[in-house]
Amino acid sequence: MKKIFGAKKNQEPPPSIQDATDRISKRGDSVDEKIKKLDAELARYKDQIKKTRPGPAQEAIKARAMRLLKQRRMYEGQRDMLYNQTYNLDQVAFASEGLKDAQQTMTAMKAANKELKGMMKTVKLEDIDSMQDEMMDLMDVSNEIQETLGRSYNVPDDIDEEELMGELDALEADMDFESNSVPSYLQPDKESDLDSELNLPAAPMGHTAAPPNRQQEDELGLPTVPQASIRS
Repeated sequence: MKKIFGAKKNQEPPPSIQDATDRISKRGDSVDEKIKKLDAELARYKDQIKKTRPGPAQEAIKARAMRLLKQRRMYEGQRDMLYNQTYNLDQVAFASEGLKDAQQTMTAMKAANKELKGMMKTVKLEDIDSMQDEMMDLMDVSNEIQETLGRSYNVPDDIDEEELMGELDALEADMDFESNSVPSYLQPDKESDLDSELNLPAAPMGHTAAPPNRQQEDELGLPTVPQASIRS
């Protein structure tokens, strides 16, 4: 049967965009090499035309140069066509890569969505609210415990602050009254300016000699008895 109908040939996979781009790039490189060779020959013919006198020889050189110019234009057209094909393939490759990225993004988002749904089944909003309320209650109890432990045993808790302020004002008033009611003889002495107003001389500071006609007195203020001197 295989000899009659023939065996089915294995079909080769279609070339990828990158393979087509590489193939066209190689063709473009070969065309560029041909154009460079033609440019070199045209430059040589140009020098010959300048050095040759007008006549049949110069016209023959010009004819060869014209033939090279036609080939150069043909190769330039092929090169432009290959460049356009390469540009189109690049655009298709860019679009293809964008679609692949979109597919990967969609696959990742689907997996993440599935994972989030599974996590949402284990976490309930009611449980979170209940836990928050329980935490608030525990914090209130903790604050009450701290206030109880930090309470002073000497100061009662039911003291009115306004009453304390009234007592403080009364205490300040009593202190002002006591400072104004101190008798003058208990107040500190102040220097008197009476001596300076009367311009009196200052009291002597040292011991002065007694006048000659005045009897000397002892420590008790009595006149002293003169002692007799014994002459030998």
